[in-house]
Amino acid sequence: MKSNYALPITIIIAGALIAGAIYFSNTKQVAQNDGTPQKTSIRPYDPTVDHILGNPNASVKVIEYADLECPYCSVFEKTMHQIMDYYGTSGNVAWVYRPLPLTQIHSKAPKEAEAAECAAEQGGDVAFYKYIDGVYAVTPGENNLDLAQLPLIAGKIGLDVTAFNQCLASGKYAAKVQKSVDEAMKAGAQGTPFTLITIGGEAVTLSGAQPYDSMRAAIDTVLQYAPGATSTPTSMQ
Repeated sequence: MKSNYALPITIIIAGALIAGAIYFSNTKQVAQNDGTPQKTSIRPYDPTVDHILGNPNASVKVIEYADLECPYCSVFEKTMHQIMDYYGTSGNVAWVYRPLPLTQIHSKAPKEAEAAECAAEQGGDVAFYKYIDGVYAVTPGENNLDLAQLPLIAGKIGLDVTAFNQCLASGKYAAKVQKSVDEAMKAGAQGTPFTLITIGGEAVTLSGAQPYDSMRAAIDTVLQYAPGATSTPTSMQ
């Protein structure tokens, strides 16, 4: 069902981003656009499939499709942790991370995405986010990670490495990763990071590694349309 607030959100966010946003995108896959997000539909958060940082019942969910070998995704990962540090205490904003390995230029990225799923198999969402943090911390980016690092990262975050290796060797999550890629492409993704700020079954899309201030502006705008939500965390003065 089409919401009444989707178009105003798109227009206001577009104005805010055009006025002041500076962002980066994977130029091998995405040409920089004019900063205008496009309204689109996307599969909503599903706790049986997705991994989330923050309140699963948050009014606003930032859904990021990312490639673990993309240097711009590494930059944006730090931004998203800042976003969650700010909004997480309010319970109104959560972060959902979905894989979008760009196999044409990053042949190792699908296996890295599977590795993150194997981490989640053992330790849930907490282990999943620790694992992607661990990959970004050690990869040089642009398909240069030595895949022998994958079990080492698992060990560093306290996982059973033998079970992790068995999971990764099985390829059991390859289909899940590919399904995520297909969803992102259907939604209009042309590169990474590809981000959707979702509310009430609608979403506005942002391409590239949007900086912290631009993400704050966009999220604050969307929160105005969330009943009972506030852009100011309860722990902030």
